[in-house]
Amino acid sequence: MEDENYMKNKTGSVTVIFLSGFQEFHNLRIFLFLIFLVIFCVTVCGNLLIILVVSSSRSLHSPMYFFLTQLSFSDILLSTTIVPNMLHIVLYEGSSLSLIGCLTQFYFFSASGMLETLILTVMSYDRYQAICHPLHYTSVMDLTFCLRSILLSWLIILAVILVISVTMSYLWFCEPNIIDHFFCDRDPILELSCSNTSILKAESMFIMVPLAICPFTVIIVSYIYIISTIMKIPSTTGRQKTFSTCSSHRPIVSIYYGSTITIYLFPNTVNANKILSLLYTVVTPLLNPIIYSFSNGDITQAFINLLSKMSTTFLGGWQLPELTVRYK
Repeated sequence: MEDENYMKNKTGSVTVIFLSGFQEFHNLRIFLFLIFLVIFCVTVCGNLLIILVVSSSRSLHSPMYFFLTQLSFSDILLSTTIVPNMLHIVLYEGSSLSLIGCLTQFYFFSASGMLETLILTVMSYDRYQAICHPLHYTSVMDLTFCLRSILLSWLIILAVILVISVTMSYLWFCEPNIIDHFFCDRDPILELSCSNTSILKAESMFIMVPLAICPFTVIIVSYIYIISTIMKIPSTTGRQKTFSTCSSHRPIVSIYYGSTITIYLFPNTVNANKILSLLYTVVTPLLNPIIYSFSNGDITQAFINLLSKMSTTFLGGWQLPELTVRYK
């Protein structure tokens, strides 16, 4: 009997995954394609611009902006992993991926998403040191610490996601081979498996939950200390100016963790999950450079200076009018 079931599963095994995407929005597919295409272009260009501006400006060579460039790189990786295939899905009402291709997309999506979590955590620690321990900031947040924290984050994430992806590759997948989503996430993939996935789910919980909870805890604790320190500042202007140094970090953390916590801890309908998934796979990488550019005067000023240098180089000495970003 076991041999018979095995042969049945074997003959029904799948090597191709079909992503159905947004078929419920059939009449809007051209509009959605154009919207996602514009978002993708702005996301990649905006994050590349952040990296270019920070790299070219000596005034931005500090830990906070170094971590910002790593966040931009993570956003580019996340966006290029998801959006190009999503554009194909929207335009042609679905897309086929090989099983290996689907697992590869899961690997890079998970790695870039978890990397962003760790980078946001290190950035919150950077703000904690800058506000709560300003006298020791330069000695703690030195170049060695920054490089080690990013390198360690990469190594941990790549190793952890590799273990999960390799384990998933040993599962047996049966018909139907349709995933009602626009990318290959863990749970939709496991729903296609006719193998026992309890071990993999336990393994994922054992590995991934600490990687999700510990960074979130560090961020919350950091902001508790930050708010406590700011409240001790006697002047209202001083409190507002100090708290404004976290103005770019807060909304990004709120959007990213708000959407991921909702979708993974409180699963809802498929359509709701798709919309929430769009928040942290498409919208968040778009908002990161926008929020950091408009709410950070140093980056805006560095960008203006970069444009001025480029105009001097390429426009035969003609310069842009001198502009200065001023704080109220």
